[in-house]
Amino acid sequence: MQLDKIVNFHKTIGDKTRIRIISLLRSGPLHGQAIAGKLGLKAPTISHHLKKLKDIDVVYHRRDKNTIYYYLNESKLQRLAHAIIEVGGNAMDEQYPVSEEDKTKIIQNFTDQTGRLERLPAQRKKKLILLEHMLRGLEHGKSYDEKEINDYIQTYYDDYATVRREFVMAHFMYREKGIYELNPVEMWPV
Repeated sequence: MQLDKIVNFHKTIGDKTRIRIISLLRSGPLHGQAIAGKLGLKAPTISHHLKKLKDIDVVYHRRDKNTIYYYLNESKLQRLAHAIIEVGGNAMDEQYPVSEEDKTKIIQNFTDQTGRLERLPAQRKKKLILLEHMLRGLEHGKSYDEKEINDYIQTYYDDYATVRREFVMAHFMYREKGIYELNPVEMWPV
């Protein structure tokens, strides 16, 4: 799960009214007026909060004649709530145990004699291993601008934009306003 989704989820949930709405919907579906009445708030206020909860897919609605009932998407709520725990863990190790010997073979299979990547594999496990391999020349705690990252990636692979995006999406790196930094190794998926 992308870090941005986790942050957005916690920002959205971090509101007392929204937590109270979730609590009410755990007992079953309710329409907006019922939620407003139970919480002592006006309908437009409830509509605003319900929209925010729908935007992160924690709440969905169904129409019954002229009344819209809101339901709690409990499975999505649980997945998003537990995602923060998994960000720091090496989930890939549990899903795809790979020995150092296997990692070396994968790197050899996808690189030429000079160490350049011939192609980026489609299989996630192999792609993550190669991305980690490419990061070895970067320093933790150092900030890199986009041009520096592009030049660095091009020593391994010509399609620097794809690799740069993969670094961020896989949580190897953090990007803000065109500046890139390595995330702590504990956040890396391999």
